Amino acid sequence: MPELTRVKPDTDLDDVVQILEEDGAVIVEDLVPDDVLHRLWADLGPSLGDTEYCGDWYNGVRTRRVSSLFARTTGLTPVVTHPLFLGPARRIMQRPAVMWMGRSRIEMVPSIQISITQLIQIHPGQGRQPLHRDDALHLNRHPGPTTRVQLMVAMSEFTAANGGTMVIPGSHHWDDERAPTTAEAIPTEMAAGSGLIWLGGVYHGGGANTAATARTGMTIAYDLGNLRQEENQYLAVPREAVRAYPEEVRRLLGYDRCPPGLGWYEMDDPYHLVADD
Repeated sequence: MPELTRVKPDTDLDDVVQILEEDGAVIVEDLVPDDVLHRLWADLGPSLGDTEYCGDWYNGVRTRRVSSLFARTTGLTPVVTHPLFLGPARRIMQRPAVMWMGRSRIEMVPSIQISITQLIQIHPGQGRQPLHRDDALHLNRHPGPTTRVQLMVAMSEFTAANGGTMVIPGSHHWDDERAPTTAEAIPTEMAAGSGLIWLGGVYHGGGANTAATARTGMTIAYDLGNLRQEENQYLAVPREAVRAYPEEVRRLLGYDRCPPGLGWYEMDDPYHLVADD
C-alpha cells in the first residue's frame, strides 16, 4: 500500500505546496513542539472527560468531540501560524479573482479565515467514519479551486489500528460522480506532535479503532474568506478571549473584511471591535 508523503518542519514551502497540489495531503513530522503539545493537553484535555460520546453514525458513537478551542486555550498561535500550515493555505487559496467594475478590470485577492476547530477522540470500538470531502459543506463542484486547507494534529500517536485518519491521495482531482472506497484509503500513521494537512476536496475520514486505547487529534481548518465558517467563531470565542491573541490571529478568527466587501461591520473593518485601543 502506498504511503502519504512525509516532510520535516523546515521543508521548503514550495515543495509542500507542490505535494498538496498533486497528492492533496501531506504529513509534517514534529509540527508541534513538545511544550506546545503539553500546554494544549493541559488546557483542552479536561474538556474531553466532561463530554459525552457523539452517538451518531457520522460523528461517531464512540467518539468525543470538543469545539470552540480558541475559547478554551490561548496556546494555538504556533499551530495556526505554522509556516507549513498557514503558508500553503495562503498560497493555494489566496489567488486573484478577476472582475469588472464598469469598464475597469480589477483583480481581487480573497482573505482566508479559521473555520472549524475541534478536538476529536476516537475510542476503542468506534467504526470507520464515512469517507467524505470537507468542502462539500460549501457545495463545491470538483475538480475545482481549493476553498479549504485543513490540519489534523496528532495529540496522541496515530496508527492504522487506533483510528488514524483515512485519506485517498489525489482524490481532489476526481469529479463528483466517482465514489470513494475504503480500499483506496491510506491510514495516517504519525507520532504525537506531527500533523496531517489536506485539501478540502480530498476524501478522508476517521479510521476504525480496533486498539486498546483512544486516539486523540486536533483539527483546524482555513476556509476562503468569502465563505461562511463551519464553526461560528464569533459565538464560539468570547470577545475578551479574542483579544488575548495577536492581530493576525484575531483577523484569522474572522474579525477581518474580505475583498471585495464581505464581513464588514457598520461599513467598516470589524477588527475595530477587538482592537486594543
